[in-house]
Amino acid sequence: MSKNTAKVALLLLLFGLVALAPAFAGSAVVGSVAGSTNATVGGVALRPNTTLFSGDSVQVRDGVAIVAVGKTSRVVFGRETIASFLRDDNEVTVLLGQGNVSVFHPDDSVVLRVKVGDVSVTPEGGFKTLGEVAMLGNSLVVSSKEGTLLVDNGEQTVRVAKGKTFSINGKSARAPQAQGGTGVPGTGATIAWGTVFQVGSFAGSALSAILAGVALSKASDANSAAANAATQAASALSAAQAAASAAASAASAASSALGGVTNLCNELSPTTHATSCP
Repeated sequence: MSKNTAKVALLLLLFGLVALAPAFAGSAVVGSVAGSTNATVGGVALRPNTTLFSGDSVQVRDGVAIVAVGKTSRVVFGRETIASFLRDDNEVTVLLGQGNVSVFHPDDSVVLRVKVGDVSVTPEGGFKTLGEVAMLGNSLVVSSKEGTLLVDNGEQTVRVAKGKTFSINGKSARAPQAQGGTGVPGTGATIAWGTVFQVGSFAGSALSAILAGVALSKASDANSAAANAATQAASALSAAQAAASAAASAASAASSALGGVTNLCNELSPTTHATSCP
């Protein structure tokens, strides 16, 4: 009887774990926040070291947000940007609703993809890549500063090499959102294929965004260290004040005790206090 009960309990536990598997898959970790200003996730202010999950949506107003993905990759969201995340096995997808995203991808530890509507942008494997994907009105601009970006619309793929920009014209549409997440509706693009031309100012802005994100992260760490130092200094000052107060109390008590001894001596030896009493 007890063996049958144990078997039933084990089966129920296994069924429960199978039922919960999709929920755990939907909460896969995407990365962590390295630094941000004027940015939110799900409507809550984005703070350094915040962990981001598949389905999370980031919105940047007049600011910037930098997200660490994998061991060394970085994704930087510029001002007036809305994007959400998907995590699938060894791949992280950024669903760009509006604005721009800069990608720094030095290795192949995790596949990093940016999607705008039906267009997918990925760094070419085997090379350090630094590039930018920007939505400008009804156009999509893909620029490479280092390495090569592969732009694919499901029918053909274009290689955007170092120093090149690929401009794509399209009409307004709704960008895809992360399943089961709190995606924010944005403006996507139904793409009309474009042409590759020599890079202009766009690739420079990608590098600037990465450097600004790194500087922001370092500034955040410096501010945190300064705050800790100020807290420790305040604690030390408080301890010193408490010690000074205790010393003053001890001195007062000693003075009172000495006065008591002097009075007692005077009472007992009124004629000898000048030489015998303190």
